[in-house]
Amino acid sequence: MKEELQKIIKGEILDSDEVLKKYSHDASIFEIRPELVVFPKSKEDIMSLIKFLNKNRKKYPTASLTTRSAGTCMSGGAVNDSIIIDVTKYMGRIISVNRTKDYTHNLLFSSLSGGQNTVTISGEAVVEPGCYYRDFEIEALKYNLLLPCYTASKTINAIGGMVGNNSGGELTLKYGKTEDYVKELKVILADGYEYTIKSLSRRDLYGKIAQNDFEGELYKKINDIYENNKEEINSRRPKVSKNSAGYNIWNIWKKDTKGEDIFDPCQIIIGSQGTLGIVTEITLRLIEPKPNKALAVLFLTDLKNLGSILNEILKHNPTTIESFDDKTFKLAMRYFGEFVKQNGLWGSIKFSLSFWPEFFMLLGGVPKMMLLVECWADDQFEANKIANDIIKSVKKYSVTGRTTSSETENEKYWKMRRESFALLRKHSGKLRTVPFIDDIIVPPQILPEFLPRLDALIEPYKDKMIYTIAGHAGNGNFHIIPLMDFNDPELPKIINDLSTSVYKLVVEYGGSITAEHNDGIIRTPFLKMQFGEKMVGIFSEIKNSFDPLNIFNPHKKVNVEIGDIEKYMHAGRHNPVHGS
Repeated sequence: MKEELQKIIKGEILDSDEVLKKYSHDASIFEIRPELVVFPKSKEDIMSLIKFLNKNRKKYPTASLTTRSAGTCMSGGAVNDSIIIDVTKYMGRIISVNRTKDYTHNLLFSSLSGGQNTVTISGEAVVEPGCYYRDFEIEALKYNLLLPCYTASKTINAIGGMVGNNSGGELTLKYGKTEDYVKELKVILADGYEYTIKSLSRRDLYGKIAQNDFEGELYKKINDIYENNKEEINSRRPKVSKNSAGYNIWNIWKKDTKGEDIFDPCQIIIGSQGTLGIVTEITLRLIEPKPNKALAVLFLTDLKNLGSILNEILKHNPTTIESFDDKTFKLAMRYFGEFVKQNGLWGSIKFSLSFWPEFFMLLGGVPKMMLLVECWADDQFEANKIANDIIKSVKKYSVTGRTTSSETENEKYWKMRRESFALLRKHSGKLRTVPFIDDIIVPPQILPEFLPRLDALIEPYKDKMIYTIAGHAGNGNFHIIPLMDFNDPELPKIINDLSTSVYKLVVEYGGSITAEHNDGIIRTPFLKMQFGEKMVGIFSEIKNSFDPLNIFNPHKKVNVEIGDIEKYMHAGRHNPVHGS
């Protein structure tokens, strides 16, 4: 196939053992060796690939295309056994960044956790999918603009992956997810042609349908799926502020700021992990970040009032509420020497001295959980006031805390939140990251009841894993990424049994099995548990409508069984370099 493809595209096609080994894994537990890796020079190359597979389906009945950007997916969304398309090499341009006249945009989920309902948009940008977020952020900040749905991995991920996973992060509580910031997409669909996909009024939708072409027929099918199953779809939507499970069909119809009905097919593409088409260009909405910040740091000795504390904090409309547990704090202290290596002796001395204000607070022992509540405002006085008011409002729950607006002081907490897991992994010996219950979310109000039950489910496996709990407490979204022995013969059974019990608990509380990391291979088998048989059937209808020949990234979102998890992880179980 390589020789045939090289005749029709200008990009590179590689199949060396070194390249195939590299692209056989992402940041998940899976290893699937591809047949070819393609670096397309342009959208025309991708169009040619799709048309070739359509034309030669009998000759290559299982050939497929998996688009990959930075390869940071923890669910196995960027691996496959056929053709991998890496868009970071030649399709990573920042096409434009512009200020616009401020306008109001409705957020989709944020208000469900007490956040705001709207956001002010101050700019727009156009990028290609292989654009790294770190490069884009530098360019956007030149215009005092920000894409606020960035992830904790923002220094290594790409914007195409953010769209594919419907990513979120620290600012999601106030500013929403990727789904809120994609204004328009250019996507190559199953017929091999590129289409501009954007919001449509009812009248414009009917006009598209009347075209009686591939695009019009597709829009009709998707709208019919929604209209014929509206009650089931809306009843199965997780009752939380973030969700990346399944296809985003519940957002296909939404209201604009004038209250008018809007049909937005972008929402089906966002979070689809490249299973419905290949994105070639992304138009983004951007905000202007507030210039001043203050941080309220809260020390919780127990979790019995956590739900009430979060409700109290949410009344003040903070920008973010992040959390880490006592294991994380102890880890940072235990491996303090790592900070010496990273920051130098003087930097580490300053880091150590910066904890002096906490010394007396911690005399009673390390808190069960620490909450980082960041407040943005137009002036520093206002930011400080919000942070101080938050501290005062939770004193009735015997919560101690302090506020700071010092960038140096703030950074010590963010280092613990962001770098503790990397420290743990460095000191884990033969243990490896095994993300499988890494992105659960429940309504934050029920956390005091939920977290002890979660801990009880994990307790029988504690001799098999080391783990910390950190995440976006304001949304009720927690990341548990255990370190385990990847060669343990019991590992597949542990993954299956613990996933099943944890996800049953999550669904019981109306949550989602994945808030922002998506389904991939690791969670697709559990979508029936999350949504029910009928809803999974609807997802299959969506996939078949977009991709009748199953060319786009198979084995994600649909048609994956529990046994496939062990099958796809098996090939890499003795590979010492697998997982990053």
